[in-house]
Amino acid sequence: MHRHLLSLAKLEPEELFHLVDRGIAMKSLAPGMQPLKGRMVGIYFRKTSTRTRTSFTVGAAKLGADVIAYGPNDLQLATGETVQDTARVLSRFLDALVMRTAESLDEMRAFADQQRMAVVNAMADVEHPTQAIADLCTMKEHFGGLEGLDVLYLGEGNNTATALALAMAQLPRARLTLLTPPGYGVPPEVMEMARRRAGRTGAVVEERHAAAEPPRGVDVVYTTRWQTTGTTKADPDWMRTFAPFSVTAELMAEVSGPRTVFMHDLPAKRGEDVAAEVLDGPRSIAWDQAEYKLYGAMSVLEWCILGPQG
Repeated sequence: MHRHLLSLAKLEPEELFHLVDRGIAMKSLAPGMQPLKGRMVGIYFRKTSTRTRTSFTVGAAKLGADVIAYGPNDLQLATGETVQDTARVLSRFLDALVMRTAESLDEMRAFADQQRMAVVNAMADVEHPTQAIADLCTMKEHFGGLEGLDVLYLGEGNNTATALALAMAQLPRARLTLLTPPGYGVPPEVMEMARRRAGRTGAVVEERHAAAEPPRGVDVVYTTRWQTTGTTKADPDWMRTFAPFSVTAELMAEVSGPRTVFMHDLPAKRGEDVAAEVLDGPRSIAWDQAEYKLYGAMSVLEWCILGPQG
């Protein structure tokens, strides 16, 4: 029976820490070590992707699995077959199905309503769990540990922010400050869940909507693209609302301590969510973070198909 990864809310701290540690270990995986040899992984993306789709495709191949990719209109779902019937059929062929929908988790849960095939959330509208795993891998390798990290996130309370909140809440004595524009915050139910979890670990997860007084001396400044997968906002004047939350060189100078780094889940819109001089600057580890999408994907695939290893 395979494991699903639909939400970080379903993971115990030791499971999250295993995925992070195993992701870091995957960076040094010896050539020829192929624990998923003979396994089949499906990649089903209905939305655009550069890093996540490539990471899972390359990661599965590096682990020895064979990969089959489906586009938005390739499955009979497009002609009216039910999700349940599609899932029952695919589970007879595949060991794991990696999905991106940018829609509700309900469809992924329906795919996961069988016991033969693992289902991995590679981004839904409310959460991007594998992004947060890559983020924690990046932070742990860079800082040498995760306990007590202080992270400042600026921008929309989107699926990346949701996953980051649920992940940071599991880290002992960590602090996450989310600066989100009014009306574009993290869903209240997610914040409540993150705060409950943080209460058990000594972490602090808080959200503010005023960008004028950000916390100082943070370890990480993190932002995301304001238009996730190219979607736009209902408010035609939304750019004016978001402008104070841009990560500029001036903001970096204001909030940085001696070891502060910049992170971005990419793709970036230079000149909007982040200034080019910050993204390309000496404090940026966004490119290391992008590479860790691969090792995080490998860790997730191994865990979902084989269970904890290493």
